[in-house]
Amino acid sequence: MPRPPSQMPQFSSVADVGKRLATAGYLPDAQIATTVFLADRLGKPLLVEGPAGTGKTELAKALAAATGSELIRLQCYEGLDEARALYEWNYKKQLLRIQAAQGSDGADWHAVHDDVFGEEFLLSRPLLTAIRRTEPTVLLIDETDKADVEVEGLLLEVLSDFQVTIPELGTVTATRRPTVVLTSNATRELSEALKRRCLYLSLDYPSAEREREIVLSRVPDLAPGLAEQLVRTIRALRALELKKSPSISETLDWAQTLLELGLDTLDEAAVRSTLGVVLKHASDQDRAAAELRLN
Repeated sequence: MPRPPSQMPQFSSVADVGKRLATAGYLPDAQIATTVFLADRLGKPLLVEGPAGTGKTELAKALAAATGSELIRLQCYEGLDEARALYEWNYKKQLLRIQAAQGSDGADWHAVHDDVFGEEFLLSRPLLTAIRRTEPTVLLIDETDKADVEVEGLLLEVLSDFQVTIPELGTVTATRRPTVVLTSNATRELSEALKRRCLYLSLDYPSAEREREIVLSRVPDLAPGLAEQLVRTIRALRALELKKSPSISETLDWAQTLLELGLDTLDEAAVRSTLGVVLKHASDQDRAAAELRLN
């Protein structure tokens, strides 16, 4: 079995992870910084699992920014297949080439076969693109749990050897292994085989103190007292039985909204007029209005 390509460590210590992620706009706690450091040192993919809106995708983006890497994203969804994840051939362009060859010199299929299955006609998708890159790369496989089980088999092969076999061109092996981050909202259980290949990080909504720090770092012009009110209200909303609880990014949107409106307090009138920034279902807004006495 071929050995997977090596990857140079990108962080010198856990503290270095924390510092560089913070510079990239992501404030990690000790567990996040430690797990990212270990994934880097051990050369393992990082599986980040937790509710929607807890910063899983943002962690991958910040990791790319912190290491000066190109972010390549494979967005998973039901029905995702190998052609959309790995590669496919540009059939229309191939057909035009075949027709042109037959029209000009009467060439048959065997004469143009090698031509139409060349690089010019190959459409590289995220997995193949990440494997072929020679520059630092972060491969984000986002919402892995939304893909069909068959896609996991494909991921197992790619993440084991970091190589792809294209029958018409041969085997493509990574010369520089990408940093891989998989995210999951835990809507279904991922296979044990896939989990064994990864380090695991569980993310939940941050503590009040940490979320306040995140708000003030991303919206520094917001008054600390208003940030405190905002986080307290967000946590009250998350305690309700909503269709979709406010994400961290929506907390930041709300903070920016209050700043743009020139508000200096989050009273009932301010909450009522801006609730659509964080709650995107009418039933959620009705429940929040009733529970928070906004009527």
